[in-house]
Amino acid sequence: MGTFLFLIMYLVLMGLVVLVPHSLRRFHVPSVVAIMLTGIVIGPNALDLLGHLAKWMNGAYSAEQLRTVIEAFGLLGLVFLMALAGMEVDLRLLTVEKKAVTMLSILTFALPAAAGYGVYHLFRPEDEIGKWVYASLFASHSVGIVFPVIRELGVSRTRFGVSILGSTVVTDVLSLILLAVTIQYKRMQTHAGPMTSFSLFDRIDASSLGNWFGVVFVGVVIIYMLLCIWLLPIVWKRVLTAFNAKDDIHVTYFLFAVLIVVAVGEFLGVNLIVGAFIAGLAVIRSEGFEHLGRHLHRKLEGVGFGLMIPFLFLMIGMDSQPKVLVENSGNLAIALMTVVGLVASKVFSGWLAMRLSGFSNLKGICAGLMTVPQLSATLAAAAVALELQMLDTSFFNAIVVLSMATTIPVPTLVRYIIYKFNIKFDDAFQPLPGTSGFTPAIPLDDNINRSQLLQQDPRRR
Repeated sequence: MGTFLFLIMYLVLMGLVVLVPHSLRRFHVPSVVAIMLTGIVIGPNALDLLGHLAKWMNGAYSAEQLRTVIEAFGLLGLVFLMALAGMEVDLRLLTVEKKAVTMLSILTFALPAAAGYGVYHLFRPEDEIGKWVYASLFASHSVGIVFPVIRELGVSRTRFGVSILGSTVVTDVLSLILLAVTIQYKRMQTHAGPMTSFSLFDRIDASSLGNWFGVVFVGVVIIYMLLCIWLLPIVWKRVLTAFNAKDDIHVTYFLFAVLIVVAVGEFLGVNLIVGAFIAGLAVIRSEGFEHLGRHLHRKLEGVGFGLMIPFLFLMIGMDSQPKVLVENSGNLAIALMTVVGLVASKVFSGWLAMRLSGFSNLKGICAGLMTVPQLSATLAAAAVALELQMLDTSFFNAIVVLSMATTIPVPTLVRYIIYKFNIKFDDAFQPLPGTSGFTPAIPLDDNINRSQLLQQDPRRR
């Protein structure tokens, strides 16, 4: 009986995941945003659907147990999402748009970080650690929002999509490294004991490294990434040659490889979103993957977006607290400056980077807006900072408000601008008949349209 009731709960949630995005699609609301809105409505701060389901089940499952199940699915969904995002970023694509990726990575990291540092300085000028924490939170992007929106718009393999996704990943990695170094320095200052985690750096005396800690930690992270990118393709090649191309065992091996990379990263203090992304990036580089890639990618997307990833966004919505806006009216200035400072710095830095890379004003604005949303990684980092007393509740609530204010409306605004002004996107790579894999596209100017490209190279029809 208990199993049947659990299936009822799963049926209700999946029904909402299917129906709500479909209903809001006519209003150009991205599926990701629709699912998060669903989570807010059914969450404990609104309808409390899990609580009502638990009562209806007569104690077979408690609300906490149901929430634990959703969290487990959501965690796997996050790993799936980041791995799929890694598979979208072919390193050869990054070399095609290396100028845009470099400019976006530098500017959308440095300018928002400076803005975050400045906002915190206005209210807590004496707290140096807090300033760097806020800088890392401002600098981070949200791959969890950017990738699904780019994928839904169908621009993941355009110059625009490659530039945004590539720079988002680079910036996220840099912000996570900055946060990790800041946390370790905070522990060194306060002599705090290690948190409950598997991180090697939480179990050693970081003070023994002195001023070299930051250099050592960054070096460990870089070595970890390079080893994963080098070793995983070797292992994956053996898997490809050992099994039939359409054998479902490839999905199992893919998940196993991703989880191994994530586990090793967590042991070294590297956030799981970075580990999962690196795993996806490494797999796509494997020799022979191009022949299997599309088939396997469709399978993984079906499992991920159809089963696990929706629970990630449901959980994010359910964790949101709209009442924070009312209950913390005394901290309205901090929340307002946080939102304004981040949005202004992200949009300006994104626009400036894209303009310097030869893109139009509208594409520059869209790029800046797509770096604005702050989601799970930012909230998780803020929660860790709160637990370690690196941020007080006023600034933590401001980050919660920031997440709510940027995650829901901004992707919808980007989509509206693209449809309203009929923005066209140039291909970065196009597969050519009779060639293996992808061939770099002809260097494109933003004003060259599709018909002109076809005249230059008829094979691209």
